[in-house]
Amino acid sequence: MAGGWSRDGAEHEQMDATVNDALERARRSLPTGDSAELCDECGNPIPEARRLAVPGIQHCVGCQTELEQEARAAELFNRRGSKDSQLR
Repeated sequence: MAGGWSRDGAEHEQMDATVNDALERARRSLPTGDSAELCDECGNPIPEARRLAVPGIQHCVGCQTELEQEARAAELFNRRGSKDSQLR
């Protein structure tokens, strides 16, 4: 149900675009290349199972978790201001 000057279905198109943008951003952030044997942050060894499961990995699980939490905290709002971001 569109309201005001927007056409029918505009809300769904905006939500789809938001999801697609998030997927593209996630795909771009995936590591590529050779995996590191030692974590770039703490220097601890990265287990072989992790290096094989995630090609191009550069951080141990603990450091990767911290980096992702910091990135999530920096993502304060949806640039489109869509309803789906306001409902969180």
